[in-house]
Amino acid sequence: MSLNKNRRSGCPVACTLDILGDKWTLLIVRDLLHGATQFDELRNAPERIARNILSHRLRRLTELGMVKREPDIDDKRRFNYLLTERGESLRPIVQNIANWGLQNIDDTETFPDASGTG
Repeated sequence: MSLNKNRRSGCPVACTLDILGDKWTLLIVRDLLHGATQFDELRNAPERIARNILSHRLRRLTELGMVKREPDIDDKRRFNYLLTERGESLRPIVQNIANWGLQNIDDTETFPDASGTG
């Protein structure tokens, strides 16, 4: 799937929001940045995404070349989801959003990990 498909306009902000601007996609990316790799790990995030939505978003992120899906070495019935270089390039964006939230929204907190993505 092309990153240019179904664009509202040529504006880079609008084009990026067409990909990342829904309620769930950046949260999935956040969890992948934190080291989650399996469907159930992503599903058990605090926001509790529905299975069908998670499946759809992972499929879309894979089609867009932001996530790759690989068979689990230990259990061939499962798959691991890993960020590609394109997906990993979202790290500073997610970090900046987390920092903004910490500075501007009361009662926000960082995840207890060492990834630096809040």
